[in-house]
Amino acid sequence: GDGIWLAPKNQCECAKADHVHVYQMEDYIDKKDLASIKERRQKEFEHYQKRLLSPPPPWQSGLVAIYPIHGVEVMPLHTIMIPGILVLCLFIVILRASLGTSIQTGQERTAHLDLRLELLNFILEHVTYTSVVYQLSAVDMTKNCSKMLPAFVTSPFTVTDRKISSLVTITTKTFLRYHKLRLLIKSIRQYYPDIKIIVADDSEVPEKIVEENVEHYIMPFGKGWFAGRNLAISQVTTKYYLWVDDDYLFTENTKIEKLLDVLERTNLDMVGGSVNGNTYSFQLLYEQGDDSGCLHLRYGSFHKLEGFPNCVVTSGVVNFYLAHTDKSRHVSYDPLLQRVAHSEYFMDGVGILLVGSCSHVSIGHQAHNPASEPNLTKVEDQYKRFRTNTQAQVKFKLSLHYFKNQLKCYSTR
Repeated sequence: GDGIWLAPKNQCECAKADHVHVYQMEDYIDKKDLASIKERRQKEFEHYQKRLLSPPPPWQSGLVAIYPIHGVEVMPLHTIMIPGILVLCLFIVILRASLGTSIQTGQERTAHLDLRLELLNFILEHVTYTSVVYQLSAVDMTKNCSKMLPAFVTSPFTVTDRKISSLVTITTKTFLRYHKLRLLIKSIRQYYPDIKIIVADDSEVPEKIVEENVEHYIMPFGKGWFAGRNLAISQVTTKYYLWVDDDYLFTENTKIEKLLDVLERTNLDMVGGSVNGNTYSFQLLYEQGDDSGCLHLRYGSFHKLEGFPNCVVTSGVVNFYLAHTDKSRHVSYDPLLQRVAHSEYFMDGVGILLVGSCSHVSIGHQAHNPASEPNLTKVEDQYKRFRTNTQAQVKFKLSLHYFKNQLKCYSTR
C-alpha cells in the first residue's frame, strides 16, 4: 500500500515518501493574508453547512437493544466507529454486512461479527465499519440471526434503440488551432454524420466554422479552459455529452455506443475511454481532519465495474469521456481555472461523481507539430505560450483548493 490509513482521526497529513509530491496549501498563501483568509474560509464553510447539511436522523430504540436505524455515514473506502449500539439484556448477536466489513478486535477483520456473553456491550462500543467498495449513495444492511434490521450505514460520498444523436452531443473547446478542430470534425462526420457538435472558442481572431449541425460559440479572448467547457455543456440538450479535445481524431475504435451502454446499465455518472491507449485513470482519496482535509491522488482504479470486464471504477479519467449532462452541470468546471486544468474538476466532484474508465473504447490524437507547414507551426507555438502553466497559475490553483475545498494538503504519486 501507499501508507494512507483512512480511519477517523483528529488530524490528517500528507506524508512525504519516495515518488510522492506533497503540497501544503498554506505555503501558497501570502503570509500577510493567511489569518484573514482562514477566518473567511471558516465563515464560508459554516454557511455551506447551514445551507446543505441536514440534521442527524433519529436513532432506533427497542426493548432489548438500541441501534442506529439509518443515517450513519461513511465515505467510500473509509472506516468509522458505529455509534449508539447498546444491548439491554444478554443474548447472542451476529452482525453481517454486505458492502463493508466489521472489525471485532485487534487486526482481525471479517464480514460478520459474533458477539456473546457479558462483555457484549464493551465490545459493541468498539465495533467499526469499513467501506470496501467504492460506491456513492449506497446503503448497506445489517442482519441479526433471525431477521433483517433497518439499514444503518450509507456511503455518501440501460443502450436503448433510439438514435445516438438523440442521446449524445459532442462538445469541445478550441483556441487558435482551427486546423486541428477541422480535422476533428471531419473524423467525427466519418462515423457519426448526424450527431450535433458544440464548439466553445476563445480565440483572439475567430474563424468561421461553417458545418452542418455544428454550433460555434465565440467567447471573450483567452477566457479559459474551464469557462469554455462550462459554455459548451450549458448548450447541451441531450441526456449525455461526449467530451473531446480539439486535437483528437475519431477512429474505428471510437464507439460512443459502448460508452453509452455502460452509462445506461449502471449508476455511473461518467465513463472515460482511452486516448492512444492511455486511460489516465486515477483515485482521489480524501481524509477529513478537524478543520481541513487532506487529498491524495494515486494513479489507478478502485475495482472492476461489475458486468463490464474492460471497465473499472475510479475517480478521474482522461479528456475523453461520456457523461450525464445534468450531473456535470451540478459539479461545474470552475471558470477561475484558465490554463492547465483537468483533475481539479474531479477534485470538486469527490463524493458527488461516480466515475468509470473503459479501455476498449479509444480515440486518436493528432500530431503535435505539423513541421511541414510553417504557418501552422507559428500557431502551435502561440498556443503553447498560452497553454503552458506558470508558477503564478500553480500557486493560484493550490490557494483556491485551500479556500474553496477546505484542503490542508494535497499529495500526488
